Amino acid sequence: MNTFYITTPIYYVTAKPHLGTLYTTVLADVLNRWEKLQGKETFFLTGTDEHGQKIAAAAQKAGKTPKEFTDSFISAYKETWKQFEIDYSHFIRTTDEYHVKAVQQWLQQLIDKGDVYKSSYNGWYCTPCETFLSDKEAQGAPTDTNQSGPACPSCNRSTHYIEEECYFFKLSAYQNKLLDFYKNNPEFILPKERMNEVISFVESGLKDLCISRTTVKWGIPFPGDAKHVTYVWADALNNYITAIGYLQEDKKDQFAKWWPANVQVMGKDIVRFHAVYWPAFLMASDLSMPKHLLVHGWIKVGDQKMSKSLGNVMDPEFLYKEYGPDAVRYFLTTQMAVTQDSPFSIEDLEQRITSDLANEIGNLLNRMTMLAQLNNVKTIVPPAKWSHAALELQQANKTMLADVAMYLQEYSLHMAYAEVKRFVARTNAYFHAQEPWKLAKSDNEAFMQVLAATCHALRTIGTIYWPVMPSKMETLLDAIDSQFELNGDVIKGLENWDKTFELKQVPVLFTKIESTKVSEEKIIEKKEEVVSSDTIDIKDFIKVQLVVGTIESVEPVEGSDKLLKMLVNCGDKGIRQIFAGIKKFYQPEDLVNKQGVFVVNLKPRKMMGMESQGMMLCADDGNGNLSYITPHKPMVNGSILK
Repeated sequence: MNTFYITTPIYYVTAKPHLGTLYTTVLADVLNRWEKLQGKETFFLTGTDEHGQKIAAAAQKAGKTPKEFTDSFISAYKETWKQFEIDYSHFIRTTDEYHVKAVQQWLQQLIDKGDVYKSSYNGWYCTPCETFLSDKEAQGAPTDTNQSGPACPSCNRSTHYIEEECYFFKLSAYQNKLLDFYKNNPEFILPKERMNEVISFVESGLKDLCISRTTVKWGIPFPGDAKHVTYVWADALNNYITAIGYLQEDKKDQFAKWWPANVQVMGKDIVRFHAVYWPAFLMASDLSMPKHLLVHGWIKVGDQKMSKSLGNVMDPEFLYKEYGPDAVRYFLTTQMAVTQDSPFSIEDLEQRITSDLANEIGNLLNRMTMLAQLNNVKTIVPPAKWSHAALELQQANKTMLADVAMYLQEYSLHMAYAEVKRFVARTNAYFHAQEPWKLAKSDNEAFMQVLAATCHALRTIGTIYWPVMPSKMETLLDAIDSQFELNGDVIKGLENWDKTFELKQVPVLFTKIESTKVSEEKIIEKKEEVVSSDTIDIKDFIKVQLVVGTIESVEPVEGSDKLLKMLVNCGDKGIRQIFAGIKKFYQPEDLVNKQGVFVVNLKPRKMMGMESQGMMLCADDGNGNLSYITPHKPMVNGSILK
């Protein structure tokens, strides 16, 4: 009962952290710190997911091995978490040797039990999400499996058809057990409305789950079959137990101490994997279920979900440099409702910094300490008897603590800290109504009581906000010499207004922002910058010779359902025979006498037994549909693109 285990998802390392990953991790960190305030021993797990087809493809594009590629992003994650004061206990990588061995042992156990069998799979697959479509999701798919398939329900990108030998986990055998579990544990998924979506999915019918691939080589080798690697979700989900010692002889006691997890934090786009596949894996392994899945909504920029694929992700590094970690953590925790998608804007962030942090919390501390300094007061002791107004503030203090505890019991962070914000406003109102600047001249005892009540309220505010803004709140508590120590149940002690305070001078906590400091464009990462390893030097770019050419003739290539053969007049670069895989999108007559853009210094290569002497430039709309690039007005053949 005195331990608390919390996890984030492990993040896919095709890019450095963005605001969405920071949001999830901050929520987990705040909850972890809250439990520490109650005297609990905690374990906070985060890390990176480093296997799968998407990683292998990105590594190849970057000219690196998959391990070199994933290694290149780890320091970015760890540095970002350090900057934003993420106090994790362990950082797991799915390439860690202990994890690889444990996953292989786990798979062998399932094979021995009869829950895994070999067969073949054919269907539609989303590479970015590393997931297969269900029959329902694949309805309306094209009969031609060479075409792009239905959109993935998670990321809305096109799927592609695969057919290969693989091992299956008997997920269908756990359908009724899962439904019984949901019925008996209605708070397994929070907020509760997410549970209905999961139940509906399971009730529609579960098919056995493919848990190995032969066409992917970057992954954990499947036990006993060298042709196969482990499907990435069967690998990744197990990190929550391997990190704390599962199937490791020297860590049995550690595993027994921490499992099951108290809460696993994630975005709503991966709830199916955690609420269906993960519990089924645990049931098959005779392991306890995690107590809660906390499923938050998406961060939106304007009207769009923030997404690497859309190129609108916010860069935490810019936010850190411009506003500091505490203000950003405050905004993510208090202004983003976990129950729904929430907008993020620089204007809103700056307004919260000015109104909530500078005007309310910072100004309260500053007014009180400055007034004490003007009247040569350094030591503040509690009065023998509190006034009626002070007792009302003390009662508000107790009520707020109870409400915060209630909301955080349900992991409703934005509701909990709304109560703290109200208490800050209540304390400011008390201080202003008592007019201590007048009492200092007429009634010293009453003056000292106002200072004492305000210090006790600030002690509560600093402590309760510490999970959200650790550095700033430690500074606040230092200003009233209230030593911050994680010793026993710190929260319970906040009800006692019997402390003596020694006032100190500390730096200004928060600075008002009169107008927008930075434009949002400055902190939105450009899509092409997401994978930092893809950047090239200008010297590399100018090596590519791009010219405008006119297509003089076009004919289909026999035996190919993709290729068209074109003769292209490239001016002083000559007439080139160029092949392009655009047969599905254009008839030959659509292209004759049209101008396009061509690479003319590629090494010639054989295509269908003939030589292609260049490459046509096309744009992909994200769904596999190609459109050739053409100048907006006629150009001289051979015109160079710069």
